[in-house]
Amino acid sequence: MMKLPLDFIGSAETWLVDEIGPFLDALSDDPTVSLRMNPLKMGPDPAFSIPTDPVPWSQWGYYLKERPPFTFDPLLHAGCYYVQEASSMFVEHVARERVLQPAVCLDLCAAPGGKSLSLLSALPEGSLLVSNEVVRQRANVLSETIIKSGNSHVMVTNNGASDFGRLSHFFDVILVDAPCSGEGMFRKDPVAIEEWSPDNVKMCAQRQRNILDDIWPALKPGGLLIYSTCTYNIAENEEVVLQLVRSTGARPVEVKIDPDWGISSSFDDRVPGYRFFPHRTRGEGLSLFLLQKPDEEAASSSSPFKRKKNDKKFNPFLRDASPYAPYLRRPHAFRFVEKGSRVVALPALHAETLISLDEALKTVSMGVEVGEMKGKDFIPAHALAMSGELSRSAFSSYPVAYEQVIAYLRKEALTLADAPKGFLLLTYNNVPLGFVKNLGSRANNLYPGEWRVRSGHLPNEAPRVIRPF
Repeated sequence: MMKLPLDFIGSAETWLVDEIGPFLDALSDDPTVSLRMNPLKMGPDPAFSIPTDPVPWSQWGYYLKERPPFTFDPLLHAGCYYVQEASSMFVEHVARERVLQPAVCLDLCAAPGGKSLSLLSALPEGSLLVSNEVVRQRANVLSETIIKSGNSHVMVTNNGASDFGRLSHFFDVILVDAPCSGEGMFRKDPVAIEEWSPDNVKMCAQRQRNILDDIWPALKPGGLLIYSTCTYNIAENEEVVLQLVRSTGARPVEVKIDPDWGISSSFDDRVPGYRFFPHRTRGEGLSLFLLQKPDEEAASSSSPFKRKKNDKKFNPFLRDASPYAPYLRRPHAFRFVEKGSRVVALPALHAETLISLDEALKTVSMGVEVGEMKGKDFIPAHALAMSGELSRSAFSSYPVAYEQVIAYLRKEALTLADAPKGFLLLTYNNVPLGFVKNLGSRANNLYPGEWRVRSGHLPNEAPRVIRPF
């Protein structure tokens, strides 16, 4: 049995009472292993066999019997699936139950990106997601997750909560998966145990209150706030939510759940919530609460943006996008902009909004990066290869064997026998992996250097996570 802090055990005894024994026993078990299939690349009629043990509150989540060496699975790097903890997929169920119209959404504390993917799989068509992370290095990881997913209706940003608070009444839905003391990760992360203390719980609770105070003005009247933590205690959950209810008049909202899922209710009836305990559910610790902003709050009549758009002569979009249109399946659904030497395609439905947000926030990525001009060459972006909007007919495809895939993911030089010269789209089991520029004697590897696989180990075969029929 893992050695847990005595103060944590004492605290848990006050909320679980008769269940403390099974709870502590469950914390000594191995964590569950689960993944989320990517509906853009794997549904509704995938060419691969998928796991058969579904996560009950998720349309796209599945449990695995053991943890395979995911790092060496090309289909993970191609964005066919994402390794995600099962409890955190409950965000998908909440969004599907309560967000019924196209919405502009914010995932405020999004890295590494699992809950953003949950939202993207559940939001109605025509929605826009801003996926944010305040720590720059983690924001880059978040951007990698989003780019691999292939979804174009997303913007990744690197801002603090107060930056969004200035966008008065802008978002229909805000998810705050708040930084917390991490009690729910004790089975997966021994460091979380080492860092836990009563003082850290108090510090986290105060930070959570500050984040909610900062972000609340950005939510539209009638909009929904999803507040979650990966911790068990009441101080970071019910008490934080209850204070927000008292200070803002927010209304707690419930969602339908199946009793067989084993999800527990809030410890305070004044703020209904959903709690995941490992002795009751197949997953790690999660606490989630849903709140609605009062409709009667006065909405601002002025735009939250100080925009160049007010200048009638300002037009950020390319007048002639014809050179880039062939790279996308539906170029008519996008508007193209230049960001330095790069060309980016923005979904037309939200293009004006994205331009405004780009001026107001620190953008990491948005839409679909199509490519970059270098001298006389237009270099296709890796994001284009990952995108669900990629026009496969725009490039010659070249299928590669498993050993070549691993070399490519390590960003090693490749030699491609009998391949045509020029830019090639590498594929594995007919799934796009990325681009190379084939010179004949060798192929220049265009895989992003910061994403490369650093391990020197090579399994004898690809991990059997999902397999082609």
